[in-house]
Order: sequence, then structure tokens, then C-alpha cells
Amino acid sequence: MSIQWFPGHMTSARKKAAETMAMTDVVIEVLDARVPEASSNPMIDELRRFRQRPCLKVLNKADLADPVATRAWMEYYDRQPGVKAVALSCKKPGDVARVPGLCQVLAPHRSDGTKLLRMMIMGIPNVGKSTLMNALLKRRVAKVGDEPAVTKSQQTFDLGSHMTITDTPGMMWPKIEHDSDGFMLAASHAIGRNAVIDEEVATFLAGLLLDRYPSLLASRYKIAPERLDALDAVGVVETVAARRGCRLKGGAPDLEKASQILLNDYRSGTLGRISLETPDSRRAMLEQPRLVPAPSGGEPGQDS
Repeated sequence: MSIQWFPGHMTSARKKAAETMAMTDVVIEVLDARVPEASSNPMIDELRRFRQRPCLKVLNKADLADPVATRAWMEYYDRQPGVKAVALSCKKPGDVARVPGLCQVLAPHRSDGTKLLRMMIMGIPNVGKSTLMNALLKRRVAKVGDEPAVTKSQQTFDLGSHMTITDTPGMMWPKIEHDSDGFMLAASHAIGRNAVIDEEVATFLAGLLLDRYPSLLASRYKIAPERLDALDAVGVVETVAARRGCRLKGGAPDLEKASQILLNDYRSGTLGRISLETPDSRRAMLEQPRLVPAPSGGEPGQDS
């Protein structure tokens, strides 16, 4: 299954964002620290490069991500020109308080206080943009929810006497090129539930966890190591169903309910601190040859 999600209001959101960026000094791109590149909208990068705007990459939900992977991502982004990365939790005021100062470093021509430093928060849905906005202003001005695409319009506020901050609606892009990105985003709850099938997303997540975080699965669901070694991704979901008593009438495992449990345990951090991608895994994914349509009557081929 290929996951795609591009609600209609996001087309107008992109147009409005392009207009606002022309009057912005620094773009604050909020990412999910567990899936930084998968949650980075290529349209945002395209817009800011066109306007030559520096970018503060905020790796939000860092308290849920694998700290080793997060350090690798920080180094990866800090090597990019005009980019600075910071890992934090937008729910922690002390973390958020660092953001304006980091933006000033990226826009030194605005640091003397004679001109406004204009900042713009951007990112895909449900990565914490509105939570960041509320924390910076120390009051609730942006609606926050645990579903993607809660914010539908831009809002601009004064942040002290020499700064302004604009919150923008979450923006997806028209086509997710890599299937694994769609699944990572769905697992991390950045895609509307009507666009995904929980069992398929949970099976993808289970396979990744088996490969990278087997000890966390074993600990959370009381699975003996030798039993875990014999399981595949579907078997993990079935085991979650058995451990949590998820049964349908007749005794068959309720895989839909078990899938929701696995996804919720990952999203909440109950499973542990997990990152679904690293710079190395991202590089390996991009280097894999991609299937291309075969000529009529032929077999599927690979691009060269």
C-alpha cells in the first residue's frame, strides 16, 4: 500500500506561505525527531531556498526519540549551509526559550534591535508547530490537537518588542516519493487516519522494531528472546493481540485493536525512545534501486 495524503486546503496554505516567506527573516521548520527527513516537506525547502532564507530545524519530540540517532541528525543538519538544528520538546518551556536566540544567530543583520526579527513556523501536520507557538508566547493562541491538520490559517504575533512570529498550517506535499516515508509518517501520526489502514502501518512498524529495537518489544510485551527471534512482523502484531487479550468473537486475534495498541505505545513513548530513521538508514534507502514500470508484456525492471 502506498500512503498519500494531501487535503485540499494545503494548496492554498502553500500559496499563502510563499507570500509570507518573502517578508520573513528565518524559517523555523518543526520536524518529528523520530523521523526528521521523512517529516521534512520538500516544498518548504524549495520555498526557503528560492527566497534564500536560513532555517532553524527544530527536532521536536526529542524526548521520544533515540538520543544516539538524534545526535547524528543534529550533525547532519548542522553541516548544511544556512541551517542550524536544535533538539527539544515543545512541551518544555526551558527548551522552547532557546529558539529566538538561535534564530537571531541565523539572522545577524536583525540582532541589533533596530529592525524586527521576523520568524515563521512551518512543518507538516501534527509535529508540534502550534505547541511551539503557544510555548513561545506563553499563552494559548493556537489550537492544539492530537490529530493532523488542526491549524487551518496563518497567525502572526509580536514576540517581545523586536520580534514577530507567524504560525502556519501544516503542509504536506502532493506525492510522497518513498513508500517507507508514508509508513513512518503514518506510524508517527502525521497523516490523517482516513488515509491509512492501521494494521498495515503497525505491521511496517513491527518489522522495523524487530530489526532495530527488539529488546524494547521484548520488554513491553513480555516476549522471550528465543520467541522473538522466531517472529516476523505479522507475528509481532499477533503476539501483542495475545498479550493484551485482543480477541474477536470466536477467539481469533483482533489484529486491528492490537495494531492500535502497538501504534499508541510507540507514539506515546511507552515502548521507549525510538527513532525510525537515521542518516545512515536514510542514505541506504535512497541508494536502493527503484522499480520502474515494465514495457507492455515485459517483466518489472529497475532503473539504472
